[in-house]
Amino acid sequence: MHVQLLSHTPIPEQIVAAAARLCYSESSIEQLLGQKPAQIAKMLQKILELGHFSVLEHASFTFGIEGISRSCSHQLVRHRIASFSQQSQRYVSHEQQFDAIVPDSIREHPALLQRFEKYMQVTHELYSDLMAAGVPAEDARFVLPNAASTKLVMTMNARELHHFFALRCCRRAQWEIQSLAKAMLQLAREASSLLFAEAGPGCLKRPCPEGAMTCGEIKAVREEYWQL
Repeated sequence: MHVQLLSHTPIPEQIVAAAARLCYSESSIEQLLGQKPAQIAKMLQKILELGHFSVLEHASFTFGIEGISRSCSHQLVRHRIASFSQQSQRYVSHEQQFDAIVPDSIREHPALLQRFEKYMQVTHELYSDLMAAGVPAEDARFVLPNAASTKLVMTMNARELHHFFALRCCRRAQWEIQSLAKAMLQLAREASSLLFAEAGPGCLKRPCPEGAMTCGEIKAVREEYWQL
């Protein structure tokens, strides 16, 4: 898996702080954008504590994501307040060999891993035979598995990223999208430490939202994400 932060709204913290203060100020937008760093930090801390997340929607972040499975990307696109551009299996053929993502839980069983790899090879051969017979790639792709690797570009605003991290950094999230979310959170914090300092799994600052389904490791989770 390879994750990059391709771009983001310039001066995102100033933009969000200015938008927040604008609601209660007679000052011009230019004046609001000129707030001092201490004022910006204080405002952002206040709106995050109060849960006034609407102003976070003015800052967006674009990620380049490679080497995740179709299983993972199917989960990812369920986050509807986002924009996605994904590599097409209709226009990009895999005649040479498609890359497959292999879960560690399968790697732990050598005999089953061997069968898994054989299954991937048989699938590739069938796909190649279909293509060679003139079957369009858009139809030949029907045999490709959820393990097939994909890549995409995704844009989310800061508010939706907070929601995404709360759900997908949780230890009960599927391992692959959990790893993706953690990598994205690290990049987001590097780009805007104030906006994302307290972003993370839902239990980071409050009781576990999973109820009876909790992982039971809230202390370890908090230590992990406060040190991220």
